[in-house]
Amino acid sequence: MPISPAAHQESAPRPGSAPRPASSPHQGSVLPDSASPHRRAVGSRPVPAARPDRAAAPPATPLLAVAGGQLVAAPRSAPASAGRRRSRPSSNPYLRLLATPGARAFTAGNLIARLPMGMFSVSAVIMIAGSRGSYALAGAVTATGLAATAVVAPFTARLVDRYGQARIAVPATALAVLGSLALVLCVHYDAPAWTLFAAYAATATTPNTGGMSRARWAHLHRGDPAALHTANSFEQAADELCFMLGPVLAATLCGALFPEAGTLVGAVLLMTGVLIFAAQRATEPPVTPRTEAAASPLRTPGVPALLAVFLATGAVFGALEVVSIAHAGGAILALQAAGSCAAGLVYGSLRPARNVRRRLLLCLAGMTALMSLPLLAAAGSAALPVLAFCLLLAGAATAPTMVTGMTLVQRSTRPEQLNEGMTLAVTALLGGIAAGAAAGGWLVEHAGTATGYAAPMSAAALALVIAGAGTWTGSRKGTAPRAGAAASRASRASRAG
Repeated sequence: MPISPAAHQESAPRPGSAPRPASSPHQGSVLPDSASPHRRAVGSRPVPAARPDRAAAPPATPLLAVAGGQLVAAPRSAPASAGRRRSRPSSNPYLRLLATPGARAFTAGNLIARLPMGMFSVSAVIMIAGSRGSYALAGAVTATGLAATAVVAPFTARLVDRYGQARIAVPATALAVLGSLALVLCVHYDAPAWTLFAAYAATATTPNTGGMSRARWAHLHRGDPAALHTANSFEQAADELCFMLGPVLAATLCGALFPEAGTLVGAVLLMTGVLIFAAQRATEPPVTPRTEAAASPLRTPGVPALLAVFLATGAVFGALEVVSIAHAGGAILALQAAGSCAAGLVYGSLRPARNVRRRLLLCLAGMTALMSLPLLAAAGSAALPVLAFCLLLAGAATAPTMVTGMTLVQRSTRPEQLNEGMTLAVTALLGGIAAGAAAGGWLVEHAGTATGYAAPMSAAALALVIAGAGTWTGSRKGTAPRAGAAASRASRASRAG
């Protein structure tokens, strides 16, 4: 078998050909015989054969092998199919979502910052009631903070849209944390009651971390409705998880350590999470310069009706919470949150709706029907496990409704006002929670807990009616601008002709 190294693969010179020089430019290289640089005699004049191009040689050292009696160079690189197998996308939509560059980092920071949202009110009530011996004072202080948040949060979101998330969220969070620390000091040193209201009102500057996270998803997956639908479902499930674990963590810290522990731990988590979230500048939505005085999202067609729907939906949550606590204790509410969290994750794996407004109507109709189950169970004096199962089913309609509503807010709001629009939706939700809690408490006191479950069902039906009226009005208004635009184009075309 003829295997000759490249330095000796030159055969003896043929008659009439010139001998090969000793210092060949290809000496020491490994080449097959077919590419050997020899000279062939054409007549009496030697003509050099075509030499291989050195620039085409692979940069990696080749692997020597024998094939067909010849010494060949095989590439060391792995087959392309192996790389394709390694980079095959996952079939799980949530794994694909979190595989977005930078998504895991800002999601981790946002979850840390969002967990205290369910801790502060419970911690404040335990801390103030334990120190001053008055649940009325504790409730009044937390209600004042909620009202201040409803006023301040839209302005904070407007600044976030105008100057960027990192530039506004960090100082706004620092001010809110200082308010929480001031509340702890006022309670600990028995300061006058008005200082408690002032300190807790300062926490209203807390930015809407959930809205900022949704704004990042909308920026990263613009033009991809399926990915955005999964992202909104993931965020809603995270909301439910944090509001389910937050009160439990706060009550555990305040009971096991000292009454101020829940507020202090919540303040540390909030500041740490916002700093991690704001540090991820690569995924932050760019600030869109406003070339003209943009009107408030409240004046955008369709947005007021959506906010009314969020207001009524919040009344569902507030009434259900108060009535369930009065009827069976607060621990049973975890089942409603668990049902909502599970339904949100399942809903995110489905295809996004083509007609989102119609999907919202279906979700609200399902919520109204499922909210009747706790009423029937309580009115029939069913056992506690039956009521718990009914609350689990009732919670299954919560996340799909919220996801669909937030999707409509994102589509109805200008990109440079996205944080403000979503914060307005959250503000309407908080206002509805306060109104629903008041209505549910009044019904429990005057008609009993079984009748009190009529409040969340009625609020869900009201949200359905408002959404239906808004959809019908929007469809009627939507035809006029298109007709007007067509007439304007026809007029310009006639003038041009």
